[in-house]
Amino acid sequence: MDNELKPMDAEQLREHAHKMVDFIADYYKTIEDFPVLSQVQPGYLRNLLPESAPRNPESLQSVLDDVQKKIFPGVTHWQSPSYFAYYPSNSSIAGFLGEMLSAAFNVIGFSWITSPAATELEMIVLDWLAKLLQLPDDFLSSGKGGGVIQGTASEAVLVVLLAARDRALRRFGKDSLKKLVVYASDQTHSALQKACQIGGIHPENCRLLKADFSTNYALSPDVLSEELSHDTASGLIPFFLCATVGTTSSTAVDPLPELGNIAKSYEMWFHIDAAYAGSACICPEYRQYINGVEEANSFNMNLHKWFLTNFDCSTLWVKDRHALIQSLSTNPEFLKNKASQTEMVVDYKDWQIPLGRRFRSLKVWMVLRLYGIENLQKYIRNHIKLAEHFEALVCKDPRFEIVTPRIFALVCFRLLPRKNEDGGNKLNQNLLDAVNASGNMFISHTVLSGKYILRFAVGAPLTEENHINAAWKLLQAEASALLAN
Repeated sequence: MDNELKPMDAEQLREHAHKMVDFIADYYKTIEDFPVLSQVQPGYLRNLLPESAPRNPESLQSVLDDVQKKIFPGVTHWQSPSYFAYYPSNSSIAGFLGEMLSAAFNVIGFSWITSPAATELEMIVLDWLAKLLQLPDDFLSSGKGGGVIQGTASEAVLVVLLAARDRALRRFGKDSLKKLVVYASDQTHSALQKACQIGGIHPENCRLLKADFSTNYALSPDVLSEELSHDTASGLIPFFLCATVGTTSSTAVDPLPELGNIAKSYEMWFHIDAAYAGSACICPEYRQYINGVEEANSFNMNLHKWFLTNFDCSTLWVKDRHALIQSLSTNPEFLKNKASQTEMVVDYKDWQIPLGRRFRSLKVWMVLRLYGIENLQKYIRNHIKLAEHFEALVCKDPRFEIVTPRIFALVCFRLLPRKNEDGGNKLNQNLLDAVNASGNMFISHTVLSGKYILRFAVGAPLTEENHINAAWKLLQAEASALLAN
C-alpha cells in the first residue's frame, strides 16, 4: 500500500506528472500518425470499458495504456496539422503551463478575497489585450468598464444580452419584455438565438436579417434600418444589435461604423462578436476590421481559437460594468466580506452566469509573456499566408471555385458541378465525406445561398505548407474520382 496514490503528495505528483508530460509530448510527436477525424462508430467505447468503476486502485501506466488503445481511436485531433475544420482551437506550450499552474492552485476565484491575484491578474491582462487591440479607453478597468474572461462566446453574448434586457426593462417597464427585439444577420452564430431563449426574448422578436452575396454575407445597414422602421412603427422596442467580425460560415465582417451609428440612434445595446477574427486584429494591417468598436457597448473574442491559449478562454469587454453587475449580482450572507463591501474591488462572480471560476488569466499572462506580441503577430500572419497559398491552388484548378472573398485564414470553395447536375450540392457533400473518411485531413462545410460550401480553415499550431499541399492533392484526387463516376 506504500505506492498507493495519495490525494496530494509532492513527490508522487512529481513522479506521475513527469510520466504524464512524457506521454503528452510523445502524443504531439506522433499526432500525424492518427486519423484527423475519429473513424469510430457511436457507442464504440461502452464495449471496451468495464460496466463499473474499479474497487481498488490501478496504476497510472495501466490507465495510459487504455488511453492509447481505447481513447485515442475516439479522439478527433484538433491540434493535428491537417485539421482544417470549423475554426482552430489552439494549444501551446505556454497555454499548457498556464493550465498546469491554474490546476495546481485550484482556486475558485468568484470574489476578490477568494484569491486577490486571480482577480487582479485578470484585470491587468485584459487591459493589456484591450490596448493591443486599440479598444477605446472606456473598455479599460481604470474607467467605468473593464474586461472579464468567460468560458465561451456563447456565455459572453448571453451575459450582455441579459444586461441589455434589464436596462431596457428598467427604462420601459417590466411588462415590456414581449416588445423587446434583437437584431443580427442570419450569419450570426447560433449562440445569439440560444441567449434569446434563455433571456426570455420571444422567438418571433429575434430578427436574423438575410445577408447575401451582394454584401459578401455581411449585414446590410439598409436592411437593418428598414426592419427597425417597421418594428418601431408597430410599437416594438429595439434593444440589442449584434454585429460579427468574422462570421462562422465565411468570415464575413459586418460594417461596424454604420451599424454602430444606427444602434446609437435607436439607443440599442451594440455588441460585437469577434470570437474568431479578433485575434487577427492584433496585427496593425487587420485592425481596420474592428473600426467602429468605439460605438460598441461590448466586445468579445475567443483567445482559445487563434491566440495559442488552451480552451476555454473567451474575453469580453464592456463599457459599463455596472450594467452587468445589476443583472447578474447576488449577495448572500455567506459571501459578504469587508473588501467587497467597500466596493474597492472587483468580484467577477457578478460578471458571469456561474459563481465559481478558474484562474484562467494565468495562461493568458504566460502566453503573452512567453511568446510576446511580435511572435503572436507572426503566428497569425503565417496562417493567413498559408490560407492564401491554398486559395491560389484552388484558383489554378478550373474544376473548383472560390465562393466568397478570403479575408483571414478561411477559404470557402466548392467543386463545380458537371453539366445537367443539380447544383452540385451532393457532389460537394460526397467530396467532403471522401476526404474526411481518408483520415488524412478534416474539413467542414456550410451552406450559403442554398449552395453546399467546403470550408478550409487554417490555424492549427503545427500546420506548415507541406500539410496544405498534401490536403489539396487529396482534394484533387477525390474530386477526380467523383467526377469520373
